[in-house]
Amino acid sequence: MVLIIRGKVDRLIGEIIVPGDKSISHRSIMIGSIAEGDTLISGILMSEDVKRTVEAFKKMGVNIKEEGDKVYIEGVGIKGLKRPNSIIDCGNSGTTMRLLSGILVGQEFSAILIGDESLTYRPMDRIIIPLREMGAFIQGKEDRYPPLVTKSVDKLKGINYKLPVASAQVKSAILLATLYAEGQTRIIERRVTRDHTERMLNYLGYPVVNKKGQIYVNPKGTLTGKNVYIPGDISSAAYFIVAAILIKGSNIVIKNVGINPTRTGIIKVLKKMGANIRVCNRKYINNEPVADVQVKYSKLKGTLIDGDIVGTLIDEIPIIAVAASLAEGTTIIEGAEELKYKESNRIVAISKELKKMGANVREQLDGMIIEGKSYLEPANLNSYNDHRIAMALSIAALRAEGESKIKGHECVNISYPNFYDTLFKLLS
Repeated sequence: MVLIIRGKVDRLIGEIIVPGDKSISHRSIMIGSIAEGDTLISGILMSEDVKRTVEAFKKMGVNIKEEGDKVYIEGVGIKGLKRPNSIIDCGNSGTTMRLLSGILVGQEFSAILIGDESLTYRPMDRIIIPLREMGAFIQGKEDRYPPLVTKSVDKLKGINYKLPVASAQVKSAILLATLYAEGQTRIIERRVTRDHTERMLNYLGYPVVNKKGQIYVNPKGTLTGKNVYIPGDISSAAYFIVAAILIKGSNIVIKNVGINPTRTGIIKVLKKMGANIRVCNRKYINNEPVADVQVKYSKLKGTLIDGDIVGTLIDEIPIIAVAASLAEGTTIIEGAEELKYKESNRIVAISKELKKMGANVREQLDGMIIEGKSYLEPANLNSYNDHRIAMALSIAALRAEGESKIKGHECVNISYPNFYDTLFKLLS
């Protein structure tokens, strides 16, 4: 199906709430399921990816009830999962596959994880290697790709592991496997990555300590179910933030957004580029910082994006590329090689599609160089069935001087089923 978006729109005005954070939604289901006692999750994002995680734990005997944006979980404890009676299908969700593998290697049963065509070509050796170091039995196709097979082993052991890539999913798989291991685990991060797993484990009673990028876990805690509130996903908010910045006269407020410091690189970079963004009404809810974000139209300037900040905005780089294409001057993005291994090769995808719109973009091995312009041209665009590419191109199309078409826009359901409803609400 093709979506038509007419550019040169009027200002965006209004107050919105974006869906719950996808990363925290996944983790709350997983950790709540293996906790002792009940967990009530409010504000959960019930997207296609998160539904895969819910179904996986239902298959393993966890009683999970869904009522709107609330989920009730009767935790079974870390040893209470049951052997699934069929293969676990992770769909398009790399988070489900990688994090769930960390839990499955500690179980007393075997399991098989599969995914859709896109997930089948995403690298899993990055979790296979450290989990095997812990003594786990885990195999994949060519020891690199799904399907993944896990089997019971006598015991797992703690490890010292330096993350070769800046990946919160790899780190989280190791952290979850540590729940079933003997001895201390130390994980060393080269670059900061999102820390929702550490925060969730600590909140539910399992001690994780981060000392200057070295994360220590001792398998001596007890996970206890609690009430969990999922703040708005800053990755989802990013599209509206950039839209308001790029469209004259805009003034929007996004309520109750998660502002975890490992996720707010998007705000830091846009402010550095000259964006008018105000973060207010700050508070903490179940170990996660939350706030309202006000955004007004702004004129942007190009900047350099590299180093540690890249790990705090890796999912937002496609929409940052859209902002950079309409900024004054040059934006250079480096150290973002991880973008090649998402739902699509996002370096190639966003570069190719923005070029169709007349943007001056040069692909690099680990990023891109973007020379800003004052306008974009309408074009026939391809989402590559990647939700973040589809949403980024939708915002770009709003600034094009004419009618753009986006193929495969339905993939936004993976993370934000009501994305277009929210966008058109701000435009009405």
